Amino acid sequence: MGGTGMLNNSTMICAPLMAQSVEQMVKDMHQAKAEGAQLVEIRLDYIKNFQPHQDIQIILKNKPLPVIIVYRPKWEGGQYEGDENSRLEALCLAREMGADYIDFELKVASDLIREQKMKNDNATKVIVSQNIDGMTPKDEELSNLAASIQATGADIIKVVVNVADITEIAKIFHLLSHYQVPIIAYSVGERGLISQLLCPKFGGFLAYGSIVGHSLPGMPSLYSLRHTYKLDYLNSETKVFGLVSKPVGHSKGPLLHNPTLRHENFNGVYVPMFVDNLKEFFSIYSSPDFAGFSVGFPYKEAVVEFCDEVHPLAESIGAVNTIVRRPCDGKLIGYNTDCEAAITAIEDALKEKRCSSNEASSGTPLSGKLFVLVGAGGAGRALAFGAKSRGLRIVIFDIDFERAKSLACAVSGEAQVFEEVVNFQPEKGAILANATPLGMHPKTDQRIPVAESTLGDYELVFDAVYTPRKTRLLKDAEAAGAIVVGGVEMFLRQAIGQFNLFTSQEAPKELMREIIMAKF
Repeated sequence: MGGTGMLNNSTMICAPLMAQSVEQMVKDMHQAKAEGAQLVEIRLDYIKNFQPHQDIQIILKNKPLPVIIVYRPKWEGGQYEGDENSRLEALCLAREMGADYIDFELKVASDLIREQKMKNDNATKVIVSQNIDGMTPKDEELSNLAASIQATGADIIKVVVNVADITEIAKIFHLLSHYQVPIIAYSVGERGLISQLLCPKFGGFLAYGSIVGHSLPGMPSLYSLRHTYKLDYLNSETKVFGLVSKPVGHSKGPLLHNPTLRHENFNGVYVPMFVDNLKEFFSIYSSPDFAGFSVGFPYKEAVVEFCDEVHPLAESIGAVNTIVRRPCDGKLIGYNTDCEAAITAIEDALKEKRCSSNEASSGTPLSGKLFVLVGAGGAGRALAFGAKSRGLRIVIFDIDFERAKSLACAVSGEAQVFEEVVNFQPEKGAILANATPLGMHPKTDQRIPVAESTLGDYELVFDAVYTPRKTRLLKDAEAAGAIVVGGVEMFLRQAIGQFNLFTSQEAPKELMREIIMAKF
């Protein structure tokens, strides 16, 4: 499935600039260009002691890129609180002075058209915008709004929403793909991220990216748009793969999957998806465009019921981390690539140690060992079933004792209450595995409460957390003399399995390992 070798869309990448001085605004414009922006949005309402004639002239004289001039009033979510006529005069002045684009709010544009002031005799393009508070309107209402904006004589339509749920963004995609006039449409906020990342697929006029040092919730950086997601190469045929999780900010999946998809010339993009409601999500994003999903915390068990079919291994584990939409009938098929990924990562580390110390080995080096597992959620279940398949004796701790007991029963293990983990005395040569989020960025000072004095009794300590690469648990265990295996190794192996399932192609394992080592 080719199509990634050439530029495919006309979507431009824009950096919003909100500096408080004209001098800083000029610096930021040059920074935005250096980071890959094709145009910049200048927010005049952020400039302190703004002097319209002088400041606009400096901005336009020094611009290294086309500029959109915005002077947003308080009543439309901006900073400007002064006289309305002065504000409009400044925007009209910017137009007269040759700004590339001017942004008028719909309310103002409607008044201006009545007064016949919207006539545009120069090259400046007029954007007419509407910010929508609260629930995103239905498709028909959004379409009517776009028609109202178009009726003002706007060259470009702009609609900004603030979604409470990722499913509302489907309305934005519908608007972008069903309207012939150039449209800027997106959602602010963490749940709105895919409205920027998938903008070129659905034909948006521009996508926004932030400059270094000025990140905004739900807005990708210019760097990630250019280098991680490579928006230039997306088109209407691009298949979307996503991480379904809550939260998604920690995910390194896009850093691995996107370069791999491009290297294999597969027309796909992998994006983080902040999902609150699985049922709604799979109901709304049901088209073939959304071809597959990774499933992260906390949904690996809950997602099973939304799969039309579940692979036998995933079914026995009771957890799914990979979903593929079957092309022939659109059914969602659930798999688990975590299980083998985790247990082989542990197994191979022990084999490597035995090879380096010239110990004879046949079969698995795990058989008969004690496996101490902390965490009985989706990742814990995958580890427990992997351990069972290798003949380990399993002890499980979980903050939810009933959940620990249920998993212990499924793998013929033993459950203990979480509070006892600090007192647990393992036998020499045991394996310890953390399958909880304890220690994950940003709470990197945390770890499971295993007694430090016992860490040296474990031959190997595994941590499913992969941000940071070396968690506090792994540092402490390494200091105590244990072999340590981080979540990055499990992450790589499960991602290789996912890539095979997503693309029906053999994953380039060495390339993926190189990417992991370079970027994680």
